[in-house]
Amino acid sequence: MELKIEIILLVLSVLFFFSILAGKASSRFGVPALLLFLAVGMLSGNDGLGIRFENIGVAQTIGTIALCIILFSGGLDTKISEIKPIIGKGILLATIGVLITALISGVMIWWILGMTIEAAQVSLLTSLLLAATMSSTDSASVFSILRSKNLHLKNNLRPMLELESGSNDPMAYILVITLIEIISVDSAPNYWVAGGSVLLQLGIGAGIGFLLGKLAVIIINRIKIDNDSLYPILVFTFCIFIFSITYFTKGNGYLAAYIAGLVIGNSKFIQKRASLSFFDGLAWMFQLIMFLTLGLLVNPHELIPIIIPGLLVSVLMIFIARPLTVFLCLAPFKKMAVKDKTFVSWVGLRGAVPIIFAIFPLAEQVPHARLIFNIVFFCTLISLLVQGTSIPTIARWLGLAEDAPELKKLEEFDVDFPNEIKSILTEIEITENTLKDGNKLINLGMPDQTLVVMVKRKDQYFVPTGKTILRDKDKLLVITDNHEALLKTYENLGIHR
Repeated sequence: MELKIEIILLVLSVLFFFSILAGKASSRFGVPALLLFLAVGMLSGNDGLGIRFENIGVAQTIGTIALCIILFSGGLDTKISEIKPIIGKGILLATIGVLITALISGVMIWWILGMTIEAAQVSLLTSLLLAATMSSTDSASVFSILRSKNLHLKNNLRPMLELESGSNDPMAYILVITLIEIISVDSAPNYWVAGGSVLLQLGIGAGIGFLLGKLAVIIINRIKIDNDSLYPILVFTFCIFIFSITYFTKGNGYLAAYIAGLVIGNSKFIQKRASLSFFDGLAWMFQLIMFLTLGLLVNPHELIPIIIPGLLVSVLMIFIARPLTVFLCLAPFKKMAVKDKTFVSWVGLRGAVPIIFAIFPLAEQVPHARLIFNIVFFCTLISLLVQGTSIPTIARWLGLAEDAPELKKLEEFDVDFPNEIKSILTEIEITENTLKDGNKLINLGMPDQTLVVMVKRKDQYFVPTGKTILRDKDKLLVITDNHEALLKTYENLGIHR
């Protein structure tokens, strides 16, 4: 019986709704939203509500598109000024770090599977393939957790972790594809050719991403579009074009998409604010679609037989492979503190990307492909549950979390400034305590670097002057130069952070 499109759309809308509710619950209970998205997919699948989804090709296509958009969006949001001081560390972790993780983990996995699932007779090459799928940190998970938790880290750790997670997927992808080809050919591999292919794909991807990113900015600024709503669509068009054209030039499209996003996001172009907001929402939507799809694809009852090997692999990757990789890669940077390296070791998050890469062996019908997929899925759940929920706690234990003021999100004022304007917007509600020294705006004692630009009273908005009479429940739109000025403003108004 063929399903009608209306039924499919109804099911999707219900799944989306419950996933969004799960995302809302995640911020309250400290569980990563992405883990709950996966849970909704699993509960709705064949072992849950009975939604049957086994189309590997569709899942692979969704994963490819989603990863492209997530990486491009991550590049758009990354400021070059922030990553410049740590670019060497980030690139080392994103390239050599991925290779070391795959090698160390591959040997450990081969040993573990030989002890726990001896009858499967998993070869070393297959174990390396399994490790390669999990060798990169997941950009969607890292971006989501670091940004949604509003975690302020010392010593440029946040941009380094975001740079690593945003740029290490291409290396893992190449390792996965190369190992699949070697296993499929079933002959003695030429490691020099494979290594050369890796470098060539990375070089072409980086070059095309940079050049076409620059070209995209020029075209966006020179083309005249009457409808401003089409500018974000134009940026999206460049995103998918750059990813696709890189594939046909034998480069790595994921790296090209990330670097193009980095170039475009750090340039001035028309409707930049609208485009950034558009891609932020688009990236979240595709994360949701991707995790739902992957959750539907797995059969939870198949995870039961691999619980023991899955737990052992997770423990060894979290506590041995990742720390070893980080300390080896960052050994040349003598000034970097041990606690910084320890924290970087802990943020080795797995997420959707390893599961997407684990779909490739299924699509190519590689021996033990389903075992690879199930172990990767199980390890991803453990990583999100153990590492994802504890990142803020570990940061505080290590003394790496900065005590930054928490800004009240704008709810009554739909305004924003470009990133080039180094100012902070916040919203303050007037109370009787605020008016204790007088009810005029001038009596509030605002610091010199702070300006009240608008007042909302009930349903009316107006621009105030120093003599404006303020009332209880008035909402003020306040702009300050920096966090220090904001703290001084809060202090003067008697507001607790």
